Amino acid sequence: MSTELTSGATSSDAAAVTSSDQITLTETDRSRLQAFVHSGHASARARIRAQVLLKLGEGWSLAEVCRAFDICRNTVLNVRARFAEGGVDAVLRHKRQVRYRQALTGSQQAHLIAVACSPVPDGHDHWTLRLLAGKAVELGFVEHISPETIRALLRRTSSSRGSTSNGASRK
Repeated sequence: MSTELTSGATSSDAAAVTSSDQITLTETDRSRLQAFVHSGHASARARIRAQVLLKLGEGWSLAEVCRAFDICRNTVLNVRARFAEGGVDAVLRHKRQVRYRQALTGSQQAHLIAVACSPVPDGHDHWTLRLLAGKAVELGFVEHISPETIRALLRRTSSSRGSTSNGASRK
């Protein structure tokens, strides 16, 4: 697998590659990409990336590739940079999206729901999101919490203080 650019740029400066630089595909890479494109089992996004790589290997300019596949310039630059970093495999594989950790653990969620179902502090007629956030920090089961996080949590719960039903079924 060749990951060199014909201009002599290395993978470390792939981001600085100009539009006049072309990529070099080995025959193995080229045949693998063509089989991938014609197999019909790939997603449209992966197929376009493979086609972009093939056309860049044939010497097409950035503008020609953009027009041919109706994609933006940054897409072509990203495909080229991914090829320079990891070869054909990096271009054909989907990058895993970063998963963010949950803001609250299960026990923290239970504590927050219990606080929301508890009596309201003196001087207030109902719990507000800011009051709940302050109470959660005051009780010490979180260091800090956004009112939006509390809103999202309470929205997911099926309990309602005003309802006589527990939400499981109608009677």
